[in-house]
Amino acid sequence: MSEPDIDTLTEDEAKAELARLARVIAHHDRLYNQEDAPEITDAEYDALRARNAAIEARFPALRRADSPSLRVGAPAAQGFAKRAHGAPMLSLANAFSAEEFSRFFDTARRFLGRDAPFSLVAEPKIDGLSLSLTYEAGALVAATTRGDGAVGEDVTDNARVIDAVPQSLRPPFPARIEIRGEIFMAKADFLALNDAETAAGRRGFANPRNAAAGSLRQLDPRVTAGRRLGLFAYALGDVSQPVADSHWQYLQRLRDWGFSVNPYSERLTDEAEAAAFQAGIAERRGGLAYDIDGVVYKIDDLALQRRLGFAGREPRWAIAWKFPAEQAMTVLRQIDVQVGRTGALTPVAILAPVNVGGVLVTRATLHNEDEIARLDLREGDTVRIERAGDVIPRVLGMIPDLRPPGTAPFHLPDHCPACGSAAMRPPNEVVRRCTGGLICPAQRQERLVHFVSRGAFDIDGLGERSLAELQACGLIKSPADIFRLHAHEADIAAREGWGTVSARNLVHGIEARRTLPLARFIYALGIRRVGANTAKLLARHYRTIDAWRAAMREATIIGSDARLALGNILGIGPAIATELADFFIEPRNIALLDDLLREVRVSPDDFVASASRLAGKTLVFTGTLTHMTRPEAKARAEALGARVTESVTGKTDFVVVGADAGSKARRAAELGVAILSEEAWLDLARNEA
Repeated sequence: MSEPDIDTLTEDEAKAELARLARVIAHHDRLYNQEDAPEITDAEYDALRARNAAIEARFPALRRADSPSLRVGAPAAQGFAKRAHGAPMLSLANAFSAEEFSRFFDTARRFLGRDAPFSLVAEPKIDGLSLSLTYEAGALVAATTRGDGAVGEDVTDNARVIDAVPQSLRPPFPARIEIRGEIFMAKADFLALNDAETAAGRRGFANPRNAAAGSLRQLDPRVTAGRRLGLFAYALGDVSQPVADSHWQYLQRLRDWGFSVNPYSERLTDEAEAAAFQAGIAERRGGLAYDIDGVVYKIDDLALQRRLGFAGREPRWAIAWKFPAEQAMTVLRQIDVQVGRTGALTPVAILAPVNVGGVLVTRATLHNEDEIARLDLREGDTVRIERAGDVIPRVLGMIPDLRPPGTAPFHLPDHCPACGSAAMRPPNEVVRRCTGGLICPAQRQERLVHFVSRGAFDIDGLGERSLAELQACGLIKSPADIFRLHAHEADIAAREGWGTVSARNLVHGIEARRTLPLARFIYALGIRRVGANTAKLLARHYRTIDAWRAAMREATIIGSDARLALGNILGIGPAIATELADFFIEPRNIALLDDLLREVRVSPDDFVASASRLAGKTLVFTGTLTHMTRPEAKARAEALGARVTESVTGKTDFVVVGADAGSKARRAAELGVAILSEEAWLDLARNEA
């Protein structure tokens, strides 16, 4: 499947693309983490995650509840017992250029309100399997794979037979500590293993990473013992007492305890030295005894690491700078046009198959008609392609000297290839769209797929194929029709490929989703710009479906209190408020809602999950904070279960007042809202930690 350019995505297109990426990345996570049988290379996987992160950065309100940015890998496989990590075992953000690398640390400085550069530790990024080792009283008591970051597979018996894993620590050591590292297989050992597997008539491993993972995750530890596995330790998990003040000191402690630490690790005095280190390691890469795919850079000061904390699944204090992806040349055989859920027409390059870094590429995105014109692409051209960054694969350009005679410029059609409706390009937009709406099969199908998707109604047994079939035979024309399928169970059972059991399971799956929380219901409606995170904000604010609908109807009046209140919810803003109002202005949308609510029940959302006194409270920060930046304060409050908004109302619980506070402090006093100084807020936050 080819992807449109991120810069040209509308909210609806971004929402659909994030849903697709969530499915695709979850699939590859399972293959990589559970089955050790990846279908794509690490570079292609990284680019999928990078695309997801880039879309979320442009549309933060669309982040899904099942976003890959909130998830590390896949749930633990079934062959081993499950074991929870003492501290989350998370992943890293990626940079693919010096500019992305610099932006990451600029963001960290802004978060801390700091101008000075950071001292860093650079460590080559080993391409292996992450492992967490737990030691109590200096003795190895558990070994756990990463899993989903919270729970992994207990592979203790296998770790005990790996020579590179210390069975006990050299004193002195803390009472309890989790030490993280990477299990890997050297290139020479990988080749020897594959030769032995082939000689025994068995299928060899695709690469050293797969071989290492498969060797560690053997149900028989004797097989693991027969494989040559290495371990480089590099990270700290849960620990009973501090062991170092800096990451560099921690690496030395690891050596003292008997671990191997990558010998190319180096302490850098500032970020400017990273580019030279990166270039040097890239030159040595081919001659190393093991595979690496980049370098991990960590802020050395552990106190700063604790202050920066985490954003989703990733620390704010470390980043992996990946090596560049490969390029190749091939022939652009044809340009196809696909129609998305919002009617957007996206050109797709059909390529002569070409191997790029071990992956066979046959399709690539061409983004939009302006991009085709800019690159002067024509069917028959020889083009350069790349798999990297936020779009994979993508066409970089054509080779003028290799253009065959008789080629013609490509023009996007002015009618939809799916339904024949006019395809219009609004002024100041780069995307051409079908005007067919729900009469267009491409749009209707995608809207219903979104409705039943995991973050929405999540209906088992109702996937893209079954939805398309039930639409084609006239049983589903609208979302509410899904909940009337029970009346057609016998008809469905009689269809080819279904049967009584499948039809009954489908009906049971639908019945199980007749009640769902407000946030998921709002998200399922597919309102433009309203993603999973925005739906949660709305549900948290309005609590019930009746209150939300009443407020949205009132918000259709520009200048009304409800419209102003909607736009002032932190994370909503006037643009999303306009989209919500536009949805409720349209009578057909009201009819769709009324029809749907006759079939389903929407339950209030309960967001109070934290046990702190701030859980469920509404906070407003105003004025200049001196001890932490506004983003840091907001992240801290939300971690304690509070809601942070921009406006002071009668429902605000606390207003935290910094220096030079203005109208919000006065408004709080007028309404009798509790006012906290920054010091009082800090004391409260510390006590609730």
